[in-house]
Amino acid sequence: MDEVEVVVAHSERVTLRVGDLFLKVDGNQANLDIEVEAMGLAPVPTPEILWRKPSVLAIAALPGKALGRLGEPSTASPAGWAAAGAAVRALHEAPLPPWPGRRSRDEIAAHLDGECEWLVTSGALPADLVRRNREIAEAALRPWTPVFTHGDLQITHVFVDGDKVTGIIDWSEASQGDAMYDLASLTLGHEERLPDLLAGYGTDVDLDAIRAWWSLRSLRASRWLINHGFDPNTPGGEFDVLRSRM
Repeated sequence: MDEVEVVVAHSERVTLRVGDLFLKVDGNQANLDIEVEAMGLAPVPTPEILWRKPSVLAIAALPGKALGRLGEPSTASPAGWAAAGAAVRALHEAPLPPWPGRRSRDEIAAHLDGECEWLVTSGALPADLVRRNREIAEAALRPWTPVFTHGDLQITHVFVDGDKVTGIIDWSEASQGDAMYDLASLTLGHEERLPDLLAGYGTDVDLDAIRAWWSLRSLRASRWLINHGFDPNTPGGEFDVLRSRM
């Protein structure tokens, strides 16, 4: 019998691996519904859906390996990163999904301010560090033309085999959104790989917005990570990303 591997587990969802099968259990059925629909619409490789039940989705494992992990150097080749960039470009040029983004720019700004206040009042981070990154994050809150975004394009969600993308996973946050957010999410903590990514994506990007999203995503995610048993202060993690801005 294959052993059961707990890939991720917290109060909102659990992902288990059993051999070549992944089981995703989500307390919010809407997340799985969006994931299935987004994978059907996305013009990029995605995992095969084996079956689904209420609150449970079974998908096949992907060949290859993830581009990397947060806090560790990526062992993927420049060609692999360029292939990832080309896949993300294809996604961003696809027709918009029929559902809008989950937050407007004003809602993102309000949420960001609340998270910054918590980081300071809780003592999680020094006030000057939070203030500096909040200033940088402002550049992300400019008007943008919505594209089909993955919405949670972490480095562990893109699988490559050499110079080929074999699949992109975890689509529950997919929506209409800012293209620069996806690019920033994929290179968070791996800023040195941005040129490789853009070699495949193209150079018509807003670098200031990408840098701003690095700060904004890290500020917004830190409290959630802490409250769900993760540590943003691990080497190469979100706190290190914020400190690197000083």
